[in-house]
Amino acid sequence: MEAFDIKSKTIEEVEELLKFSNQPAYRGKQLFNWLHKLGAQSYSEMHNLPKELRTFLENNYPIYTCSVIHKSVSEKDGTAKYLLKMQDEQFVEAVLMEYKHGFSLCISTQIGCKMGCIFCSTGASGFSRNLLASEMLSQIHSVEQEAGIRVSNVVLMGMGEPLDNYKNVLRFLRLVSNDEGLNIGMRNVTLSTCGLVPQIRDLADEKLQLTLSVSLHAPEDNLRKKLMPINRKYPIDRLLRACKYYVNNTGRRISFEYAMISGLNDTDEFALLLAQKLKGILSHVNLIPINESDNCNYFPSNSGRINQFAEILNSSGISVTVRRTLGADIQGACGQLRRRFCAE
Repeated sequence: MEAFDIKSKTIEEVEELLKFSNQPAYRGKQLFNWLHKLGAQSYSEMHNLPKELRTFLENNYPIYTCSVIHKSVSEKDGTAKYLLKMQDEQFVEAVLMEYKHGFSLCISTQIGCKMGCIFCSTGASGFSRNLLASEMLSQIHSVEQEAGIRVSNVVLMGMGEPLDNYKNVLRFLRLVSNDEGLNIGMRNVTLSTCGLVPQIRDLADEKLQLTLSVSLHAPEDNLRKKLMPINRKYPIDRLLRACKYYVNNTGRRISFEYAMISGLNDTDEFALLLAQKLKGILSHVNLIPINESDNCNYFPSNSGRINQFAEILNSSGISVTVRRTLGADIQGACGQLRRRFCAE
């Protein structure tokens, strides 16, 4: 499948492929533009390519796309959740959010998830497979075409753990930022991880200028490993060492996500411990009132408790904000995505 996946190929790889078909060099750029900048769904759209070339490509290099099956729009904030069908009849979800700076799209990187975080619905739907770079790009193209907008920011925070699909995600990052394609700069891309330490270090070595978002949710190992099984393999101190390595290599600030759970991880003591753990790391903390999900019975902290937690962090020198929840009424907020169409 991957060998014939033309939309996952770099512009250099596309040019090399066409060279074997005795095509002039500029055809590679034309084809890449159609696939990436214009999001062509079929070769028949590529009217400036010779018919014989289009026929050859159609017979040998399928374009992996996805189609919009269902769209839900929040009555509260206008956030839109898309159910998308891949060509193998598998489903993922993506979420479109409008801000003053433009449109942000939260995309999926896997069909399902292996990580098993107990407050997240995605893992409850099981894990099927990794998404190809082309399938991540196609989520952007499909939503742009359906909504009639241009996406300016991409968040890899939908279904799946991006760093568990490292090779395909890295290829996606290089393709989405290519100036002959969607041309979404790395500083407009956020990648979220539950804390896969080796891959964080590998990503640091790439020196990409994206924003790394690390789901922390607890400042000590006993609680975090209950919430997030990955902590059994990569405890907090090891994770934070990798985060420091990332900051040192890239010069980029890390965003730590912290779901506020009433009576569990929202005490003053935990706020002080979190501030202590993050001291010396160029970082920012996003406090997120936990969203309802199908597989846990936790409840969000009240606003007073969240504000007190934030004040302790702030007075300890830690940059902090309370994230506004978008799309919760359509099950489109953090931790709520799960191939709902095929589950019902």
